[in-house]
Amino acid sequence: MCSFPSIFTTQWLHLISLSSSPTGPSCPSLLVVNKTLQMEKIKARLKAEFEALESEERHLKEYKQEMDLLLQEKMAHVEELRLIHADINVMENTIKQSENDLNKLLESTRRLHDEYKPLKEHVDALRMTLGLQRLPDLCEEEEKLSLDYFEKQKAEWQTEPQEPPIPESLAAAAAAAQQLQVARKQDTRQTATFRQQPPPMKACLSCHQQIHRNAPICPLCKAKSRSRNPKKPKRKQDE
Repeated sequence: MCSFPSIFTTQWLHLISLSSSPTGPSCPSLLVVNKTLQMEKIKARLKAEFEALESEERHLKEYKQEMDLLLQEKMAHVEELRLIHADINVMENTIKQSENDLNKLLESTRRLHDEYKPLKEHVDALRMTLGLQRLPDLCEEEEKLSLDYFEKQKAEWQTEPQEPPIPESLAAAAAAAQQLQVARKQDTRQTATFRQQPPPMKACLSCHQQIHRNAPICPLCKAKSRSRNPKKPKRKQDE
């Protein structure tokens, strides 16, 4: 059997007795019962949508925290800029997808609000004809069921972290490396060519994707990274 909040129990039994009574106003009572059932179904869907919004909001905060860590790592390791830029691109795409999902959920909850409001007004009007009190509003039952709560968070959802300026020492090192690379390309008389070696990589034990060897957390699956072959202390050689 479907369970209803305690605030509706007495009034619900009263409506059932009126609808089953041969002398009672059966048509208005049955209409109230049907409309109330429809309203409760929409309310349940609305609560589920808000829970999904809250869950996605937590995920978005985690993504942005990971984004901040990646930006800090970028400033500390000039030689790893290419790999970190790739991680940032992946995280930016993930954040954009998360924001799109949040916007879709917000539109869905707004439509449910628009559908719920006139239905509740109709139910309240029918209840008044039967001498019953109006039902409490959504914001009276639970504050988070109000759209104002998530409208305030929308500005924070769409705020992107500002990339800090490159320190002068790191900028100078990057500029020098770029000039050296250009000079090597222009030198046609050089017999040996030097290739820039990629940073050391390793496979994530969870998703098996290639990540940087020193990365503490996989930027794709968020799993903690552990070395398969930890370094062992060197033995002293016999003299």
